[in-house]
This record gives sequence, C-alpha cells and structure tokens, in this order.
Amino acid sequence: MADLILKPGKDRSLLRRHPWIFAGSVARTDGRLRPGDTVTVFDRDHRPLARAAWSPHSQIRARVWSFDPSQTIDHAFFKRAIAAAVRRRTEHPWLREQRGVRLVHGESDGLPGVIIDRYGDVVVVQLTSAGADKWRGAIVDAVVQATGCGNVFERSDSDLRALEGLQALSGVLAGDLPADLAIDEYGVRLAVDVAGGHKTGFYLDQRENRALARSLASGRRVLNCFCYTGGFSLQALAGGAAAVLSIDSSAPALDIARRNLALNPQLDAARAEWLDEDVFQALRRLRSDGRRFDMIILDPPKFAPSAAHAERAARAYKDINLQAFKLLEPGGLLMTYSCSGGIGIELFQKIVAAAAVDAGAEAYMLHRLAAAPDHPVGLAVPEGEYLKGLVCRVG
Repeated sequence: MADLILKPGKDRSLLRRHPWIFAGSVARTDGRLRPGDTVTVFDRDHRPLARAAWSPHSQIRARVWSFDPSQTIDHAFFKRAIAAAVRRRTEHPWLREQRGVRLVHGESDGLPGVIIDRYGDVVVVQLTSAGADKWRGAIVDAVVQATGCGNVFERSDSDLRALEGLQALSGVLAGDLPADLAIDEYGVRLAVDVAGGHKTGFYLDQRENRALARSLASGRRVLNCFCYTGGFSLQALAGGAAAVLSIDSSAPALDIARRNLALNPQLDAARAEWLDEDVFQALRRLRSDGRRFDMIILDPPKFAPSAAHAERAARAYKDINLQAFKLLEPGGLLMTYSCSGGIGIELFQKIVAAAAVDAGAEAYMLHRLAAAPDHPVGLAVPEGEYLKGLVCRVG
C-alpha cells in the first residue's frame, strides 16, 4: 500500500472524474512503489480521492481505477468491471449480433490502458499502461469468464508501451489462434489478421460508418483512399456501387483486401480495382488523367498523435481533401475522416471547409460521424473522441 499526494489545486480534474494524474500534479508519494502498483490518491489536505495505478516512467504518472478511495483493486475488481463492459455491449441492439466487437475501451469502461476486442471465437487483449500490464493475469481470467471464449491473443505492441517503460509483447495467452480468422459485418465477410494487422487486427471503430457508406453507394463510382484491407470498398460494392477504385501503399494490406473480396462471391469482382500507390500522389495523377468520381472515402492513418503535431497534420488533411473535392462530380459525396487525437472535430471541419473553398467547390455537410458505439467516449474524458468524420455533398 502506498499513497500519492497531489499538489494544491491539482485535485480539480479528479473531482470532475478525469482519470489521469500528470507528473506535474504529484507533490510526493509515500511508500515503496513499483510500476503498476495501486496507490491511494490524496489531495493536499490528505483527503482520499481515488485508487490509481502508478506509472513512474510516464508523463501520466497515475491512472485511476476507481474514484471510490476505499475500493480494493484485486481479481474481483477486474472480474466485475470486465463483465459490466461486456454486458453493455450485449445489451446494445447494434452490437449484440456482431462477431467483431470491442468489449473494453480503456478509460471509457473504467479500465485505463485496457483494450479488448473480440473476433468470433478469439479475444484480443492490448495492454498499454503499467497498471494494466501488472494485472494481465486477472484481466485474461476475467475476459474468459465474461465471454466464455478460451482463445486469447495479446497484441500489446503499441508505441504507447514505450512511454510506460514497457516492452512490446505479442502472442497467445490462452487456447489457440485459428489459421484463417474472419468475421461477418452486415452481410460482408472480412478476414482479420490478429497477429500482424493494424491495432488488434482490424478497424472495428469504423463499422457503422462502413454501413453508412454502403447505404450511399448505389450506382456511384467510388474512390476509397487508404483502403487498408478493403472494408469500405466491400461495403460499397454490397451497396450497389457501379465501380470501386481502392488505393493503399501497403501491398500486404491489398493482398488481404483481394482475399476479402474472394470471401464474398455475392459481390461483383469486376467492379473492383485495387491500386498499390501513395495516396497523395495518386490523387493528383487521377486528376491529371481526367478521372471523376461520385463518392470518395478518405480514411487516412493518424497524422497527429498529439496536439504538438496538429499544424503539420492539418496541412496533410487539407491536401487530400482539396484533391478529393477536385475529383468529385456535382452531387458527389465525400466521406472524410481523422483518427488523430490532436485534431478536434471543430478544427477538422474548418480544414475540410477550407479545402472546399480552395477547390472552388460548393459543399455542405450531411453528417458528422464518430466511432461505433462499442467505442464509447467518457463524458469526463474528451480525449477519447479520437475518430471524427464528415459526409459532405458537392453542389
């Protein structure tokens, strides 16, 4: 047992139930502490506020497990918390039938540094904080009990672990990893590369946005940029797109995309074209070639991991959106996204608006988009709202 005492005035964020305690907020610690150990957090007058996990190597020096300072952090705590998170998903009408679903979403489920995704009969665990790493065994036991799924794979290879002084870890924790793993998403079958794919193997956060793309694609010539393994592309084909050109600079990702198309014989493969090219260059080349599209999807990687990268990222976002507006036919749709935590929705909308002006496009917004409901955002933790998107119509 150890105590963490805050500096004067540094209790305000905790009183608003924000779970992060930064290094500059810590006055001192009492007791011997190892990474991941549980501390009781006190204000300057030694009033108890919370129980948290100690992270000595991170600028986020502690992450709150519970705002009840009398709460015991043990195996039973994780059993209750993970069971509650799983139950929230099974109770949601959009999620209960999904074979690919996020079961635990870090701070939003009261479990900082814990990401748990399920793909059919495989659960993937990603632990990104010292506290989560310390309780690995309890977390795995809890998710097996909550889901009845005995196949657990760890993908704790995020760059965030280095900030915690932790090594990257990846491998089977329980059961087996099937050789060919796939999920069904609104009638489309998609392969999942748990061992080597992005994140935990797939982008579950875009599930509902892919379904929206499907509903908008009928009869349209679609351009899908940064297509990765083709999730948006296949949903557009399922929605009756006249043609879909998909671009990514990763040949392995495009190989999986083609395999995904083969998994769906109900889709017309003749309407799909795959292009291994840098998107920034491809957009300019397509314009010089006189190509035009009725719908463009821009789902780029994270350009701004933090606010410090926002200015450079803003230029990149504006560039791809500018080129996209120039390629759209009148009445065309642009589905554009940012997964950068350092770019808020207001700034992102300003960037897209400026791109439309510079492209000479009369455009207006039809939808604001966010992550799927299994990626909730805690009201007290706005930093969790990393994915944002817009659907714009030209003319």
